[in-house]
Amino acid sequence: MEQENTIQCLGFIMDGNRRWAKEHGLQTHEGHKKGADSFTDIAKAVRDKSIPHAVFFAFSTENWNRSEEEVSYLLDLFQVVLDDAQKQLNDDTQKKVRLRIVGRRQDFSAELQERITALEAKSAEFSDVHTTIWIALSYGGRAEIIAGINQAIAAGEPVTEATFNQYLWTAQMPDPDIIIRTSGEQRISNFMTWKSVYSELFFTNTLWPAFTVAELDTILTAFQDRQRRKGK
Repeated sequence: MEQENTIQCLGFIMDGNRRWAKEHGLQTHEGHKKGADSFTDIAKAVRDKSIPHAVFFAFSTENWNRSEEEVSYLLDLFQVVLDDAQKQLNDDTQKKVRLRIVGRRQDFSAELQERITALEAKSAEFSDVHTTIWIALSYGGRAEIIAGINQAIAAGEPVTEATFNQYLWTAQMPDPDIIIRTSGEQRISNFMTWKSVYSELFFTNTLWPAFTVAELDTILTAFQDRQRRKGK
């Protein structure tokens, strides 16, 4: 019996910015800047393909351990990207995009937290949303689960696998059908730990700044040949 692999959510582990910069003889921050451009290109492609959800792993809870200079640059870059994302992703008036940020917001400055809140509030005003783009910032899959457990304890109610989902940061996001990791690494690195149990994994040697819509199309085509039994 043929199956229809209808995509509701894509996950992206955007890896390889620093290696791309090194390969091109550039400073690390240039790799992150080019990676931000790739994010915009791929997010637009997701919108244009009418995929309802996509989540991009932009900054993990472990990334705080990088050098102070690199973290400082990334925080500044996030503000620029977030300020520009709403405009860039909503240039098509017929296909509105809602932006959601998931992760430990309290790790960021009050200014960045305010920008995140304002960004989400603005896109929440859209009455007809075509695609929701989720950006994982200071995110870790284990941290998300622990936060959910603490909320469930505070609620004082027993949970099941089905009801626990409501306590997650990603409660309104479908489980990713596909998770794509660039740069050749073959692990999910604390990404979507709860929601990835039946995700189809695709690993590519392409570094994130060089990842193209054409390569995304190749992966989406390959996905249609996957058999997703989910234990059945």
